Amino acid sequence: MRSLTLKLTLAFLFVGVIGIVLVAVVVRERTANEFDRFVLDRSQNLLRDELTAYYQRNGSWEGINAILVNNRESGGNMRMMAPVALLDAERRVVYGGMRYHPGQIVSERDGPKGVPVEVDNAVVGWLLFDTLRDRMPTLPQSPETIFLENMNKAVWYGALGAAAIALLLGALLARSISRPVRDLTEGTQRIAQGDLGHQVPVRGQDELGDLAQSFNQMSADLAHANQQRRQMTADIAHDLRTPLSVIMGYTESLSDGKLQGSPEMYRVMHKETQHLGRLIEDLRTLSLADAGELPLTKRPSSPRALLEQMADAHQALAQRKNITLEVQAADGLPMIDVDTDRMAQVLGNLISNALRFTPEGGQVILTAMAEGNGRLQLSVQDNGAGIAPEDLPHIFSRFYRGDKSRLQTGESGLGLAIARSIVEAHGGQITAESILGVGTTFTINLPTA
Repeated sequence: MRSLTLKLTLAFLFVGVIGIVLVAVVVRERTANEFDRFVLDRSQNLLRDELTAYYQRNGSWEGINAILVNNRESGGNMRMMAPVALLDAERRVVYGGMRYHPGQIVSERDGPKGVPVEVDNAVVGWLLFDTLRDRMPTLPQSPETIFLENMNKAVWYGALGAAAIALLLGALLARSISRPVRDLTEGTQRIAQGDLGHQVPVRGQDELGDLAQSFNQMSADLAHANQQRRQMTADIAHDLRTPLSVIMGYTESLSDGKLQGSPEMYRVMHKETQHLGRLIEDLRTLSLADAGELPLTKRPSSPRALLEQMADAHQALAQRKNITLEVQAADGLPMIDVDTDRMAQVLGNLISNALRFTPEGGQVILTAMAEGNGRLQLSVQDNGAGIAPEDLPHIFSRFYRGDKSRLQTGESGLGLAIARSIVEAHGGQITAESILGVGTTFTINLPTA
């Protein structure tokens, strides 16, 4: 039995049938007991009233024995719905039924007290009833018997109907559970066969619906990651091929004697070699960060001193472009526990980009401020060209080439991806906000030391 639908259906049916049978048995027994009690109480009252009338007419119990026996056999007015004994006022047996002998004294100690028969507020006799259900005489076609039989049939017919409904609802519920599971199984098989990005239908808002949505998100992420991997491979091949083509062209020409070596040629070859070295080093840094093995030498550092150091390093380039580069940081800021060389690499990349895309006469502001919750914020703000809204979510992706105005000629295209990896390795976050034509702000959030 491998079908989940069949297993769930049988489980629901089994639970439903067990509950229905228990309810039917309890209802049947309870109804029979309560009905017997009702009939017995009615019979007792009728018999007591008839005996009271008999005593009033005759003034004694003389002759009652024969009348009770005849009525019992013929079903006369004095109905005997249960075994009964009649005692006189002194508790002497007048009619013993199936338990006592005539003339026997039945004290309250030896038997039940019984139901008193009163005439003119005086007790003239006692009725003793045997209330055991298995001793009660029943007539096959009596109204009481027919009522109980009809009641039992109704209970069992209701139980069969409830079982059928339980089977139907169990099958529907089992299908509603097994169908999403089957969709997910087929989806995982499709992904295993290479159909990344396959989506399964979301059939509800319950836990299975949440699972289907999570599966779809995972599948989409896998497809996106696979696309990024292919794009990154193509970008790496392109970035490697360009400098290698230049170097190979010069070296082939030199080896064939078609060109004579010159300082300018060697400078070009050296520049392309440096570009290859930077690309390889960037890729190595990213691979170490992805593996969680990026080496960091942390020590408490002053955020103001770190920003001032970076401003001094880029002040000459800013002056050549007539760009104002300033630091805004209050005194007494908390220290940050960072690898200063790695953090300088991050800030250097952000400042270089800001200077590259800020026009002459613009400004770049380096800011540090405490957030008051054990975090500190560093930001690099410019009033340059800005970043298009459709490109902003992807700027930290590797080799992303969305905004052609932001292409880093001669660079690896991995600067912002490396910056994010380094910041995250410090337990921080890096974000960007930009308005096209107004400027861009990069914000680094770090824990304090």
